[in-house]
Amino acid sequence: MSCEPTEVPPAGEIDIPATREKYRQERDKRLRTDGQKQYAQPVDDLADNYAGDPHMPVKSRPPLSEEIDVAILGAGFSGILAGVQLRKAGVDNFRNIDHAGDFGGVWYWNRYPGVQCDNDAYCYLPLLEEMGHMPAKKFDDGPDIYDYCRNIATRFDLYENALFHTMVSSMRWDDSISRWRISTDRGDAICARFVIMANGLLNIPKLPEIPGIHDFKGAMFHTARWDYDYTGGDWRNPVLDKLADKRVALVGTGATAIQAVPYLGRYAKQFYLLQRTPSTVDKRYNTPTDPAWVKSLQPGWQKARQDNFHRAAMERFLPGDQDLVCDFWTELSRNLAAELEAEGWPEVTPEEYMARREEMDYRVMERLRRRVESIVEDPDTAEALKPWYRFLCKRPLSNEDYYETFNRPNVELIDVSTSQGIEALTGKGFVAHGVEYEIDCMIFASGFEVTSDLDRRWGIDVIEGRDGLSIYDDWANGYKTLHGMMSHGFPNQFYVGYYQGGLYATTTEQYNRQNQHIAYIIKEALERGATSVEPSLEAQNQWLSHLRETAIDNSDFVRECTPSYFNNEGEKQFDSEGNEKYRFYLGEPYGPGWGAFQQLLQDWRDKGDLDGLVLEFTGR
Repeated sequence: MSCEPTEVPPAGEIDIPATREKYRQERDKRLRTDGQKQYAQPVDDLADNYAGDPHMPVKSRPPLSEEIDVAILGAGFSGILAGVQLRKAGVDNFRNIDHAGDFGGVWYWNRYPGVQCDNDAYCYLPLLEEMGHMPAKKFDDGPDIYDYCRNIATRFDLYENALFHTMVSSMRWDDSISRWRISTDRGDAICARFVIMANGLLNIPKLPEIPGIHDFKGAMFHTARWDYDYTGGDWRNPVLDKLADKRVALVGTGATAIQAVPYLGRYAKQFYLLQRTPSTVDKRYNTPTDPAWVKSLQPGWQKARQDNFHRAAMERFLPGDQDLVCDFWTELSRNLAAELEAEGWPEVTPEEYMARREEMDYRVMERLRRRVESIVEDPDTAEALKPWYRFLCKRPLSNEDYYETFNRPNVELIDVSTSQGIEALTGKGFVAHGVEYEIDCMIFASGFEVTSDLDRRWGIDVIEGRDGLSIYDDWANGYKTLHGMMSHGFPNQFYVGYYQGGLYATTTEQYNRQNQHIAYIIKEALERGATSVEPSLEAQNQWLSHLRETAIDNSDFVRECTPSYFNNEGEKQFDSEGNEKYRFYLGEPYGPGWGAFQQLLQDWRDKGDLDGLVLEFTGR
């Protein structure tokens, strides 16, 4: 793909006020009063499908009773990188604990047909230079990413103490021994000096709360628990030949759905896609890795590429920047940079830049809508597939075969945006717009507990810090942390993910840098003989004040977006006193940006005094 600005309609062809009003109307008709409650946790007859593991048999084992230095809750990329950074810091007495049967996280569970990374693999896959690994193509396949996760775990000896097929049920801080008492569904009693919450974003599947969901008599599963015994094929060779005489429906049109839909459309006798909100689906340009390009790379190339991607996706290109990633994620910045370059890079204020970026947003979205109608033959279907919202209101996607699938005679799109979703499931099928459709199989591509309440996201019944303080209660009206990684009242506990700190476009590198900082604190505490470490209330409050004083307010943008997991299905993000709800997907990112946040942490570490942390030397 030539990295040139894309051809987008000129601003004069778009009535922006009218389009903005169209966005509002499309958003409002999808708003529901039940917000996140429209999704259910699997219970009763569905629970075993999600608590179990279709990929690897669960082996019986006796319960463990032990003491360790660090318990890492999670074995996806965030948990893997926690282990890597602990090894590098010289901390070796730790375990990864995960309910999956192996390392991989989302890449372990998600084995649906067509599963691929939808981010540039040269950025997304961590530690490429250190591992001596190069992805086979720009958007790597799920099986290859899973294999790479296992390779990292092997390289850093993470399998040695890993505890799989184990779900943490409770965590309680015991002041008398300065340890976290961890209980699991396998009867384990683990005492850990430190705990790293590396349980990820995409680990707990959710289902639509559809009346009659327990009545359906056919096959039913979530894409994160794909049933190849029913469909035929396997994730490394997804030939779904057992669907040749089956009527299949799939709920959802997000990242998973647009990858699975072409396979279901190709193999099922009849396929229905149930859509609430369409995604943007651009051309994929999934080119093989060029050996000549690989030979040209200099040491440090991955960090340079990641930083380049971050500027394009989250900030802005500067004079002299070349778009190294060059895909649908970077289009807005690439197009705008080309226009500014043609104007000689005039001085523009941040407000002027954002106004121009918003205009480019409308132009790019119009290009994507026109792409739909250029491919999909039926006008009504094409109209229903057009996205009416700002570019980053939903995760942007790409696929070579998605829109073409709707030209197949056995494929029908059923738009449920104005009917409060699917009306019901029956013993024989589903009801939409008052019509019952008989099917043999219902598949849910309904996502994960990404921005729902914290207890649903983490899936742990009890987390209690000092004096029995529940983190679910303490964080009920917003996160309370120092640097987004520790919280007062919860000693020796660390958080990896989107809380209160630097937000980076490459998620795995964000996890890597968070874990580097966490490993430093753990190492220092152990070397100094401290039994516990936690932020002082004063330091935590100072960090919260600094975050809010430097924050960039994007609440209007979030509220104007169509409901999705980015804004927790359109739920109000502020309570009556203005507190920001902790479930907001990106927490509170650091306003000055990723580079400033990393420099702040580096300066903090260089001082060496663990400023703002309280170390105790009591207990054992």
